[in-house]
Amino acid sequence: MASMELNLSQSHAPVPRRDWALFLDIDGTLIDIAPSPDAVKVSDTLAASLAAAGRWLAGALAIVSGRTFAKIDELMAPLVLPCAGEHGAVIRLPDGAIRNAGAEHAVPNAWRERVHVATRNWHGVIAEFKPYSIAVHFRQAPARERDVRCLLETIVAGSAPNFEILSARMAFEIRHRSVTKGAAVHELMKHTPFFGRTPVFVGDDVTDEDGFRAARDLGGLALHVNEAFGGEPSNVRRWLKTFQPPNEG
Repeated sequence: MASMELNLSQSHAPVPRRDWALFLDIDGTLIDIAPSPDAVKVSDTLAASLAAAGRWLAGALAIVSGRTFAKIDELMAPLVLPCAGEHGAVIRLPDGAIRNAGAEHAVPNAWRERVHVATRNWHGVIAEFKPYSIAVHFRQAPARERDVRCLLETIVAGSAPNFEILSARMAFEIRHRSVTKGAAVHELMKHTPFFGRTPVFVGDDVTDEDGFRAARDLGGLALHVNEAFGGEPSNVRRWLKTFQPPNEG
């Protein structure tokens, strides 16, 4: 069907296999990047495509995102999928059990206040405060990139070696070094229905590199949206539709 065909001039995605365990980023992978995190638009058909792909993979499909749990569920509604939020700080296992990183993995409240005070008058800069991390977006104020980086470097430098600054698309984020998408993949792969399958991680950004490495280390595939899908989340969404059995396509 034409609606399910990838643009072959832009996409080099592999043919799906039923023995895969599929891990998907959200922003820049399943949905297009927007001027701000709250301005994203979700395709009307995404939930249905994910549900069908999940059935085809016997449930071995998970979301692995820097977003919070609440926002992941909001964007994926009505689905409630196995997932890792905040780069793996919070993981929902296939049986519904939730695993949270300890309080020592959360960004100190004093840092949140410093970011809030410093950025509140920076027009176009958006500080996103999550339970375990802080992301500061400058997509609407690109001239502030250096200011944002310097602010976070000053906050982290010399005071907490276990925390790092993660570069993302037009954003920087403070997170605990042990909280990564790769660790989330390794954890989920221990559980049925992921266990024993070939992991495939699909992402688009520096924040996904840990997930890529984990998938490759476990004998699987790392699919960068730029390389495998021509840089287009719409191609990822079309590709997901090819996971459907013929009678559901």
